[in-house]
Amino acid sequence: MSIETAVRPPSSNVERVTPELQQEIEQFLYFEARLLDDRRYEDWYALLADDLHYFMPTRYNRLRREADKEFSGPGEAAFFDDDKQSIAMRIRRLNTGMAWAEDPPSRTRHMVSNVTIRPRGNREYEVDCYYLLYRSRLEREVEMFAGMRHDVLRRSAHPAGFELARRTIILDQTVLLARNLSFFF
Repeated sequence: MSIETAVRPPSSNVERVTPELQQEIEQFLYFEARLLDDRRYEDWYALLADDLHYFMPTRYNRLRREADKEFSGPGEAAFFDDDKQSIAMRIRRLNTGMAWAEDPPSRTRHMVSNVTIRPRGNREYEVDCYYLLYRSRLEREVEMFAGMRHDVLRRSAHPAGFELARRTIILDQTVLLARNLSFFF
Protein backbone atom coordinates (compact mmCIF):
# COMPACT_ATOMS: atom_id res chain seq x y z
CA MET A 1 0.00 0.00 0.00
CA SER A 2 1.32 3.40 -0.90
CA ILE A 3 1.33 6.34 1.45
CA GLU A 4 -1.23 8.07 -0.77
CA THR A 5 -3.60 5.12 -0.34
CA ALA A 6 -3.04 5.10 3.40
CA VAL A 7 -4.27 8.67 3.85
CA ARG A 8 -7.18 8.46 1.40
CA PRO A 9 -10.48 9.38 3.09
CA PRO A 10 -13.29 6.82 2.90
CA SER A 11 -15.75 7.19 0.05
CA SER A 12 -19.26 8.31 0.92
CA ASN A 13 -20.84 4.92 0.13
CA VAL A 14 -18.83 3.11 2.81
CA GLU A 15 -19.68 3.07 6.52
CA ARG A 16 -18.22 5.82 8.66
CA VAL A 17 -15.76 5.27 11.50
CA THR A 18 -17.69 5.88 14.69
CA PRO A 19 -16.05 6.30 18.09
CA GLU A 20 -17.42 2.84 18.96
CA LEU A 21 -15.81 1.23 15.92
CA GLN A 22 -12.53 3.05 16.62
CA GLN A 23 -12.50 1.72 20.19
CA GLU A 24 -13.52 -1.78 19.12
CA ILE A 25 -10.65 -2.03 16.62
CA GLU A 26 -8.13 -0.46 19.01
CA GLN A 27 -9.15 -2.95 21.69
CA PHE A 28 -8.62 -5.78 19.21
CA LEU A 29 -5.10 -4.50 18.46
CA TYR A 30 -4.31 -4.22 22.18
CA PHE A 31 -5.65 -7.74 22.78
CA GLU A 32 -3.50 -9.08 19.94
CA ALA A 33 -0.42 -7.33 21.35
CA ARG A 34 -1.07 -8.83 24.77
CA LEU A 35 -1.36 -12.34 23.33
CA LEU A 36 2.01 -11.97 21.62
CA ASP A 37 3.68 -10.47 24.68
CA ASP A 38 2.32 -13.30 26.83
CA ARG A 39 3.59 -15.87 24.27
CA ARG A 40 0.07 -17.19 23.73
CA TYR A 41 0.82 -18.01 20.11
CA GLU A 42 -1.98 -20.54 19.61
CA ASP A 43 -4.53 -17.99 20.82
CA TRP A 44 -2.99 -15.40 18.48
CA TYR A 45 -3.08 -17.94 15.65
CA ALA A 46 -6.85 -18.27 16.17
CA LEU A 47 -7.14 -14.58 15.21
CA LEU A 48 -5.63 -15.20 11.76
CA ALA A 49 -7.82 -15.58 8.68
CA ASP A 50 -7.40 -18.68 6.55
CA ASP A 51 -6.33 -16.47 3.61
CA LEU A 52 -3.78 -14.53 5.70
CA HIS A 53 -0.86 -12.75 4.06
CA TYR A 54 1.79 -11.62 6.59
CA PHE A 55 4.44 -9.54 4.82
CA MET A 56 7.45 -7.47 5.84
CA PRO A 57 9.26 -6.12 2.79
CA THR A 58 12.92 -5.27 2.73
CA ARG A 59 13.52 -1.53 2.87
CA TYR A 60 16.25 0.21 0.88
CA ASN A 61 17.80 3.66 1.07
CA ARG A 62 16.89 5.32 -2.22
CA LEU A 63 17.33 8.74 -3.70
CA ARG A 64 14.19 10.83 -4.07
CA ARG A 65 13.99 10.03 -7.79
CA GLU A 66 13.89 6.29 -6.94
CA ALA A 67 11.37 6.52 -4.09
CA ASP A 68 9.14 3.98 -5.81
CA LYS A 69 11.89 1.37 -5.28
CA GLU A 70 12.21 1.91 -1.51
CA PHE A 71 10.47 -1.38 -0.63
CA SER A 72 10.78 -4.86 -2.09
CA GLY A 73 7.73 -6.04 -3.96
CA PRO A 74 5.95 -9.36 -4.39
CA GLY A 75 8.36 -12.11 -5.35
CA GLU A 76 11.39 -10.12 -4.15
CA ALA A 77 13.42 -10.52 -0.95
CA ALA A 78 11.36 -9.91 2.19
CA PHE A 79 11.89 -10.48 5.90
CA PHE A 80 8.48 -12.19 6.08
CA ASP A 81 6.22 -13.41 3.31
CA ASP A 82 4.02 -15.84 5.20
CA ASP A 83 0.59 -17.38 4.97
CA LYS A 84 -1.39 -19.05 7.75
CA GLN A 85 0.26 -22.42 7.13
CA SER A 86 3.82 -21.04 7.42
CA ILE A 87 2.84 -19.14 10.59
CA ALA A 88 1.57 -22.46 12.00
CA MET A 89 4.94 -24.07 11.24
CA ARG A 90 6.77 -21.21 12.98
CA ILE A 91 4.57 -21.59 16.07
CA ARG A 92 5.05 -25.37 16.13
CA ARG A 93 8.81 -24.87 15.95
CA LEU A 94 8.71 -22.36 18.83
CA ASN A 95 6.80 -24.90 20.91
CA THR A 96 9.28 -27.75 20.30
CA GLY A 97 11.98 -26.24 22.50
CA MET A 98 14.37 -26.81 19.59
CA ALA A 99 14.22 -23.22 18.31
CA TRP A 100 17.60 -22.09 19.67
CA ALA A 101 16.86 -18.44 18.84
CA GLU A 102 13.99 -18.53 21.34
CA ASP A 103 15.45 -20.67 24.13
CA PRO A 104 15.32 -18.94 26.52
CA PRO A 105 12.40 -17.07 24.99
CA SER A 106 12.34 -13.39 24.13
CA ARG A 107 10.50 -10.90 26.28
CA THR A 108 8.51 -8.51 24.11
CA ARG A 109 6.31 -5.46 24.47
CA HIS A 110 4.17 -4.45 21.51
CA MET A 111 2.95 -0.87 21.61
CA VAL A 112 0.48 0.44 19.03
CA SER A 113 -0.74 3.98 18.48
CA ASN A 114 -2.05 6.38 15.83
CA VAL A 115 -4.72 3.93 14.69
CA THR A 116 -6.54 4.98 11.53
CA ILE A 117 -9.38 2.99 10.02
CA ARG A 118 -10.84 2.92 6.52
CA PRO A 119 -13.92 0.73 6.07
CA ARG A 120 -13.72 -1.28 2.86
CA GLY A 121 -17.23 -2.67 2.88
CA ASN A 122 -17.95 -6.38 3.15
CA ARG A 123 -17.20 -6.23 6.90
CA GLU A 124 -13.52 -5.48 6.20
CA TYR A 125 -11.41 -2.60 7.47
CA GLU A 126 -8.03 -1.26 6.43
CA VAL A 127 -6.27 -0.38 9.66
CA ASP A 128 -2.98 1.46 9.90
CA CYS A 129 -1.09 1.94 13.14
CA TYR A 130 2.34 2.92 14.32
CA TYR A 131 4.13 0.35 16.43
CA LEU A 132 7.09 0.08 18.71
CA LEU A 133 8.29 -3.42 19.46
CA TYR A 134 10.72 -3.81 22.34
CA ARG A 135 12.48 -7.15 22.61
CA SER A 136 14.96 -8.40 25.18
CA ARG A 137 16.56 -11.79 25.48
CA LEU A 138 19.29 -13.20 27.68
CA GLU A 139 21.26 -10.58 29.58
CA ARG A 140 22.35 -8.22 26.81
CA GLU A 141 20.19 -8.74 23.73
CA VAL A 142 17.93 -5.72 23.43
CA GLU A 143 16.30 -4.48 20.24
CA MET A 144 13.65 -1.96 19.34
CA PHE A 145 11.73 -1.91 16.10
CA ALA A 146 9.62 1.06 15.07
CA GLY A 147 7.39 1.50 12.08
CA MET A 148 3.91 1.22 10.68
CA ARG A 149 1.59 -1.69 10.06
CA HIS A 150 -1.01 -1.86 7.30
CA ASP A 151 -3.64 -4.43 8.29
CA VAL A 152 -6.86 -5.70 6.84
CA LEU A 153 -9.21 -6.80 9.60
CA ARG A 154 -12.38 -8.74 8.92
CA ARG A 155 -15.37 -9.10 11.20
CA SER A 156 -15.57 -12.65 12.51
CA ALA A 157 -17.40 -14.87 14.96
CA HIS A 158 -14.25 -15.03 17.11
CA PRO A 159 -14.87 -13.59 20.61
CA ALA A 160 -12.35 -10.83 19.76
CA GLY A 161 -14.72 -9.73 16.97
CA PHE A 162 -12.18 -9.63 14.13
CA GLU A 163 -9.65 -11.73 12.29
CA LEU A 164 -6.42 -10.57 10.70
CA ALA A 165 -6.51 -11.11 6.93
CA ARG A 166 -3.48 -9.05 5.85
CA ARG A 167 -0.53 -7.48 7.60
CA THR A 168 2.22 -5.47 5.94
CA ILE A 169 4.92 -4.46 8.39
CA ILE A 170 6.90 -1.38 7.41
CA LEU A 171 10.10 -0.96 9.40
CA ASP A 172 11.61 2.49 9.73
CA GLN A 173 15.14 1.11 9.71
CA THR A 174 16.81 -0.33 6.62
CA VAL A 175 19.46 -2.37 8.43
CA LEU A 176 18.42 -4.85 11.09
CA LEU A 177 20.99 -5.46 13.78
CA ALA A 178 18.91 -8.14 15.48
CA ARG A 179 20.38 -11.63 15.49
CA ASN A 180 17.09 -13.11 14.30
CA LEU A 181 13.43 -12.38 13.64
CA SER A 182 11.97 -15.30 15.56
CA PHE A 183 9.03 -13.31 16.95
CA PHE A 184 5.88 -11.75 15.52
CA PHE A 185 5.04 -8.11 14.85
